[in-house]
Amino acid sequence: MDTTLQAKPTKRRYITLFMIFITVVICYVDRANLAVASAHIQEEFGISKTQMGYIFSAFAWTYTACQIPGGWFLDRVGSRVTYFIAILGWSVATLFQGFAGGLASLIGLRAVTGMFESPAFPTNNRMVTSWFPEQERASAVGFYTSGQFVGLAFLTPLLIWIQEMLSWHWVFIITGGIGIIWSVLWFCIYQSPRKSKGVNAEELEHIRAGGGLVDGDTPAGKKNRVPLTAADWKLVFNRKLVGVYLGQFAVASTLWFFLTWFPNYLTQEKHIAALTAGFMTTVPFLAAFFGVLLSGLVADKLVCNGKSIGFARKLPIISGLLLSTCIMGANYTNDPIWIMILMALAFFGNGFASITWSLVSSLAPVRLIGLTGGVFNLAGGLGGITVPLVVGYLAQDYGFAPSLIYISAVALLGALSYIFLVGEVKRVGDI
Repeated sequence: MDTTLQAKPTKRRYITLFMIFITVVICYVDRANLAVASAHIQEEFGISKTQMGYIFSAFAWTYTACQIPGGWFLDRVGSRVTYFIAILGWSVATLFQGFAGGLASLIGLRAVTGMFESPAFPTNNRMVTSWFPEQERASAVGFYTSGQFVGLAFLTPLLIWIQEMLSWHWVFIITGGIGIIWSVLWFCIYQSPRKSKGVNAEELEHIRAGGGLVDGDTPAGKKNRVPLTAADWKLVFNRKLVGVYLGQFAVASTLWFFLTWFPNYLTQEKHIAALTAGFMTTVPFLAAFFGVLLSGLVADKLVCNGKSIGFARKLPIISGLLLSTCIMGANYTNDPIWIMILMALAFFGNGFASITWSLVSSLAPVRLIGLTGGVFNLAGGLGGITVPLVVGYLAQDYGFAPSLIYISAVALLGALSYIFLVGEVKRVGDI
């Protein structure tokens, strides 16, 4: 036998990617289940639309506030333990929402859900940075990010069916129960690259040679836990990373409009029948799903064709953010078809821009990937806080038209931040 033949790299990283995808689906179903049940909740507890807006926003309060602590915790204990605690915590809170007794308990439980979901995407970023080389990373980010739109587009009808067959309470009980089961499976299956039984030396070398940080998902031991310094914070708020943070705020702002106010916009502003509006809400989510898949493929194809990492990653993000500005066009038509087309284009652009995490993995200081991811996701969380409130207050006094102008302006700001602040894509700090 010729011992000089090198074994082929295993494909264990794709199992990890699929596990991340499932987790993202569960994560976003547990964010969107409230929108499905909101009308029944309002009716049962006598909750006004203004109060419902605060319930919607409560998730983002703690989600945003816990980004930096969540990133700090992730850097110290690693992805396996962080995700087990996070999934279990938000799933228990989701299940208890099915037993909520009114406004206060709903706000409290949504806040707890947001707190435990806060480390989710920094953890995803850490794992993909550890498991995938640069030339595969954008596609990996695009694939797991598409899970959020799968949960919204394909599982929302199932949640509606559960609600109609049983009650709104069971929407939360079932989704929370599934998450609890998944948290246990996650803890039993997931390991960092070097500890995984299904990965061979050739796959580890393939990842390492392509810029993957195969030791990047190893929890810091007590001897290696260096306190954060002013210099660390200066790196985390480097101009390049600030540009990425502003871009994420823009991406999240468009996303949260669709997560919260889009159905009300169709029925109240455009006076579209509820059944028609239900169909129309699905189309933009499907468009975003294909947008995020396409963005990763385009970015990695550009890298394979010799383009720089910066050009390949920034092109979909900038063009997607610019495309999102067409949401403002819905102000100039009442034709349901054109409204659906414009909203689908805007949300496709949002999906196309959603590979922003791939730049975090390429720019963040190695020792501070979790913290950088936390700040990045904090910027996105600010979009989740502001959009439900800004749109609500504008719509109350002036209708939805100014709200769409606001979202378009924020999307344009995000595109400009990538053009003028991010610049050349290279890792911040000495490594």
